[in-house]
Amino acid sequence: MTIDFSKHPDGLVPAIVQDANTKCVLMLGYMNQEAVTKTQEKRQVTFFSRSKNRLWTKGEESGHVLSLIDMTVDCDCDALLIQAKPKGPTCHKGDDTCWGNSNTPYYGFLSALEQVISDRKNNPSEKSYVASLFANGINKIAQKVGEEAVETVIEAKDTNSELFLNESADLLFHLMILLQAKGQSLNDVVRVLEERQKG
Repeated sequence: MTIDFSKHPDGLVPAIVQDANTKCVLMLGYMNQEAVTKTQEKRQVTFFSRSKNRLWTKGEESGHVLSLIDMTVDCDCDALLIQAKPKGPTCHKGDDTCWGNSNTPYYGFLSALEQVISDRKNNPSEKSYVASLFANGINKIAQKVGEEAVETVIEAKDTNSELFLNESADLLFHLMILLQAKGQSLNDVVRVLEERQKG
């Protein structure tokens, strides 16, 4: 990894820290070569503090360290993206991030869809298919998941990719409804998968 520190008058390159799991941006700091080297050696994110005028390992006083997972340099070789695992809040004000955001997993479209399902559950409408499933209860929702699973298996044995993908989408959609009916979320499932990977 080649970093061009000379592009910055003070020899410090910006380092954006992102949660390796949630992909949420946690903070921005600055690094010189010594900070980069120490980060790589100790596997804990270390910056050059401009206010303290010295190296500063994140969490050295609070214990809220950032464990290094990966570090990459941008196309101009003058900025870093650091993937890390935070231990506790990142911001000195006690927030998850330095922007006051909650460091919660976000799965793009699936998280947005999960929010729509939650809204249909909590604010039912007579025209909503999702709301009607919740109104019919857990047995009906579980039955729909079973039906969609069988249909997905049937299409998997055929050669029509479009039908297979449509049935797969139906299965995932209804499984997401079932998760919410059980008071669970996509993130709860992901957490189980992560624990299995560690085992």
